[in-house]
Amino acid sequence: MVDIGAKTETERVAIAKAHVILQNATRALITQNGIAKGDVFAVARVAGIMAAKRTPELIPLCHPLLLTDVEIQFADLPPSDAEHARIEITGIVKNVGKTGVEMEALVAVTHAALTIYDMVKAVDRRARMDNIRLVYKAGGKSGELYLE
Repeated sequence: MVDIGAKTETERVAIAKAHVILQNATRALITQNGIAKGDVFAVARVAGIMAAKRTPELIPLCHPLLLTDVEIQFADLPPSDAEHARIEITGIVKNVGKTGVEMEALVAVTHAALTIYDMVKAVDRRARMDNIRLVYKAGGKSGELYLE
């Protein structure tokens, strides 16, 4: 692990995003609560939050952090074509500490996307995850960094 002992504690924020591409019929089933495993967005939201909190168990050499907030949001994006829907997942992670929360935000959206995939795979074998990325970080000596 990197020694962060001499660093100053500051408020840290990271925002990550991911896309899930589905058939239009699958998106309609989600809206109608027609997925057998349950409320897709509620389960994916909890999964993303839980994953953010467990990042040091999943990513070697990650510092265990006391997170002050984890938020998972879902939005429909314009479709890439007439047959598919796109859902954008946004993860916002905050803490006050000596190191950033970028990995926690990335793990949160990735795990939320994996959960959506798992919940719809029985009805949509072509569902896929795409465009997982960090879009913003703030805190520490670097200040703010917009990546999108």
